[in-house]
Amino acid sequence: MVTLSLRIDGISCASCISKIEATLGDMEGVTHVSVNLATSRAAIRYLPARTDPEKIKNRIRSIGYQPLDSSTSDLTAQSLETELRVLEKELLVSLLLTLPVFGLMYHLIPFIQDDIGMMLQFLFATLIQFGVGWRFYRGMWAAAKRGTSDMNTLVAIGTSSAYFYSTFALFFPALFQNGQHLPTLYFDTSAAIITLIVLGRTLEMRARGKMSDALQKLIGTQEHTALEWLDGKEKAVPVDKIQVGNLLIVRPGGRIPVDGEVVKGGSSVDESMITGEGMPIEKRAGDRVIGGTLNQTGILIFRATQVGEQTVLSHIIRCVEEAQTTKPPLSQLVDKIVAYFVPTVIAIAAASFVIWLQSGTGVTGALLAAISVLMVACPCALGLATPTSIMVGIGRGAELGILIRNGEILERADKIDLVVFDKTGTLTHGKPMVTDLMNRGGSPKDLLFYGASAELGSEHPLAHALITEARTQNVPLVQPDHFIAIPGKGIEAAVSGKKVRVGTARFLQEQDIPIPKGRQDDLELLNKGGTLLYVAVDASCLGMIAITDPVKESASGVVAALHRLGIKVMMMSGDQQKTAEAIAHQLGIDDVIAEVLPEEKFRRIKALQEAGHHVAMVGDGINDAPALAQADVGVAIGTGTDIAIAASDITLVGGEPRGVFTALVLARSTVRNIKQNLFFAFIYNIVLIPVAAGALYPMWGILLSPIAAAAAMALSSVSVVTNALRIRKTVLR
Repeated sequence: MVTLSLRIDGISCASCISKIEATLGDMEGVTHVSVNLATSRAAIRYLPARTDPEKIKNRIRSIGYQPLDSSTSDLTAQSLETELRVLEKELLVSLLLTLPVFGLMYHLIPFIQDDIGMMLQFLFATLIQFGVGWRFYRGMWAAAKRGTSDMNTLVAIGTSSAYFYSTFALFFPALFQNGQHLPTLYFDTSAAIITLIVLGRTLEMRARGKMSDALQKLIGTQEHTALEWLDGKEKAVPVDKIQVGNLLIVRPGGRIPVDGEVVKGGSSVDESMITGEGMPIEKRAGDRVIGGTLNQTGILIFRATQVGEQTVLSHIIRCVEEAQTTKPPLSQLVDKIVAYFVPTVIAIAAASFVIWLQSGTGVTGALLAAISVLMVACPCALGLATPTSIMVGIGRGAELGILIRNGEILERADKIDLVVFDKTGTLTHGKPMVTDLMNRGGSPKDLLFYGASAELGSEHPLAHALITEARTQNVPLVQPDHFIAIPGKGIEAAVSGKKVRVGTARFLQEQDIPIPKGRQDDLELLNKGGTLLYVAVDASCLGMIAITDPVKESASGVVAALHRLGIKVMMMSGDQQKTAEAIAHQLGIDDVIAEVLPEEKFRRIKALQEAGHHVAMVGDGINDAPALAQADVGVAIGTGTDIAIAASDITLVGGEPRGVFTALVLARSTVRNIKQNLFFAFIYNIVLIPVAAGALYPMWGILLSPIAAAAAMALSSVSVVTNALRIRKTVLR
């Protein structure tokens, strides 16, 4: 399955979205289509064996739209800026022509006779109708060729009705004359409607530009040139020419061009644009640096490890672009309604015209009612309600170092009532250290020799801590003759002709090896969250090694914050029960599942879901990937393994667990904002369309003029986009 991301030119309103999605959805090989009205971008998932990008593009062209080759966000930003400049010019022209029309209509301009004034109104209104208003005719014709209708259709029909009625009344007054009175002209109505709608689109376009601010900031951190370090000399090279393994130098105040590993120097680096963490990070030889981050104090020489599309920043930008194109299930009903919206509005307008005409108000009154219906209806408010909120929410997440895979994840995250944390590397630093040696049948150095030598074949963090301690104490180690890892239990190896087992008490008991009675100190260690590794040589236990993995500073804070949201917190760990319970007690965690084998984590998550919970799983290791995939929302710590990140729905780039709280609050705020927008858009149309048709006139004498209706339509889309922008102000910490 492959996803094609495209910008599509010619999209003007929600009806266009419905047409494109329906047309592409019928193509053989296309499995999913999502088009974003706010960005005019489409994400098309297809099977390469059944279709290809060129066939998809040709199908888009066949219904009157133009697919654009470039799909980058900078093009989106440029097109928004270009469209905004055009709209601002059209708005200025329209205003300068509309003001005289009103002045002449209401006799505010002296010394101009009525007949000359009416001709001038006609002249100015004509320039507006077929100058500024030509965009609506062009859009209506394009929609008609596609066999559909859109907002341009409503505006073109409504303004044309007022304009052509007034034109005929001006040049053929006898057809409309009522007794001795000349017919009323409505050039001011057609001119004002076009001006107000162009004003609304201008305000909407300005607001849309702000929606992509977060992504534009990320794109702005990408460097175009870098300083290569060759034989002790600097050489400026384009970033796209850098290859993995090249040595690069970055000076204070410079941006790191690509991902790499520091080989020389030291500095503090501001990674806030990538991770959302405000404090600079100290970097020394061996540390990882991320492209796009800002070097602050010292000189760094580093080796490029990821370049081009493989860098963290490129991955983030790509993820955010794709995520902003997706739709949550909440919007599916809207899509179905929008497909029938414009034809329904035209039918209501026609019915209003007939009913008012039969009521005896005459052609003028009937026409004004029909125009009001056409003008007040706003499919764009419906179409923008979901994508604007998703764009802002996912963009805000990217600013904070939270990558959300798609819009559907936001809706699932909104329902989470239980968060399950993995312990090692998630709540703890994942860098265990030996704190005590408790020998029972030999010296402490014997304990380290056999334990660390056996662990030389292991990559487990506890093994690394044991080996590091042995080398620190200058204990000579030997390679084991054979090595077997038993997941979740321990290891078995042959060291200097002896059979050595290192692992949990349960592991040794399963091997019928007696466990020495623990001292009070041992119990206290377990109660503080330490881990006891038992070392057995042949059939006897040589002793225990106490290892502690320090808890992350923000861990207790995020547990308390999740409790404030009404979310239950659980910890799942392969550690011994007492160790896990001690950590849980220290952090205020509600429940613990300990001594869990890697393959059990998936089943435990499934059992929690079957019990009625909406579960978020937070982890960082390969053994967490199945559980992350099973959970309603999988959250991967960004400093963890690639497979865990690939299996997750949300990635915390910075690696701090407090990002879980931030992500869930952001999801709740975004979904709440979507519901507000949808409520406003539906209520707006449900209430104002009948009012425009005259539903309140028989009882209260209330009518909505076409100009007021146009103003309401212009402001409806603006209000939806403006409401979405409020997500950026959500308190997330």
